[in-house]
Amino acid sequence: MSLPDPTTATTASAPVDDATAPPPAPTTSRSRTRTFALLGSELALVFRRRRTWAMLGALGLVPILIAVAVRLTTGGDSGGPAFLGDITNNGLFVSFTALTVSIPLFLPLTVGVVAGDTVAGEASHGTLRYLLVAPTGRLRFMLVKYVGAVAFCLAATVVIVLVGAAIGALLFPIGPVTLLSGTQVDGWSYAGRAVLLALYVTLSMLGLSAIGLFASSLTNVPVGAMAATVVLAGASQVLDQLPQLDWLHPFLFSHQWLGFGDLLRDPIAFDSFGSNALLQLGYVAVFGTLAYARFASKDVLS
Repeated sequence: MSLPDPTTATTASAPVDDATAPPPAPTTSRSRTRTFALLGSELALVFRRRRTWAMLGALGLVPILIAVAVRLTTGGDSGGPAFLGDITNNGLFVSFTALTVSIPLFLPLTVGVVAGDTVAGEASHGTLRYLLVAPTGRLRFMLVKYVGAVAFCLAATVVIVLVGAAIGALLFPIGPVTLLSGTQVDGWSYAGRAVLLALYVTLSMLGLSAIGLFASSLTNVPVGAMAATVVLAGASQVLDQLPQLDWLHPFLFSHQWLGFGDLLRDPIAFDSFGSNALLQLGYVAVFGTLAYARFASKDVLS
């Protein structure tokens, strides 16, 4: 009879020390890294497209056309949008006037194109299924797509503000700015308010972006989602002008779009900013939930 090898017996019966066991996989860190990688890929996709740069270029033309038109004509304060006549006294008002002109049509048009393409664009190109095969998750996918649309909203607003300030400084005198309350502030103080203006307008587009995301989750045809989003933006503004529907106006996502004039008062009034934030976040919550509910139960075949 052969005796068991003591070395073998000891090795087989010895408990495994937890300190020498391999550490668990860092799933949280890996998930975070994957999320940032997906977000970076989405932002690169949005801002690499020629269509995106064409839309940003078109938005940049708005303050240029306004400034040139005022420069070449006389009596610029005889009509037109608010603060159009103030441009001749201070070129910094070009940015403010350009935002006022762009919000009703140009910004919703470009935002509708980007938001409507978020999900439907991937489906039409046949890449949606491959994105979901990777360990992405549908909720993370929708969040990344929405953040990409919001990034475009911010970029579009910043382009209007910066181009407006540049062309205004080039064609008109720059000096202390007279606010709506009658107080004069220097250029640096106005620059801080211009940042708040850009944030306000970006905030105003959050609800429309969520609507576009929901519309994009309903179809595989991007043009249909884009058109639906733009049409809804126009319909909301039309309804907001009907006095018979004054009870509905506070609930329309476009109701606070032009409320950023309060940021040009001294002291700054944040009442409209807060009201607009609550309104837009409500639309984000509702249509973001609807978009995810639709997408989570959708059979992805393309």
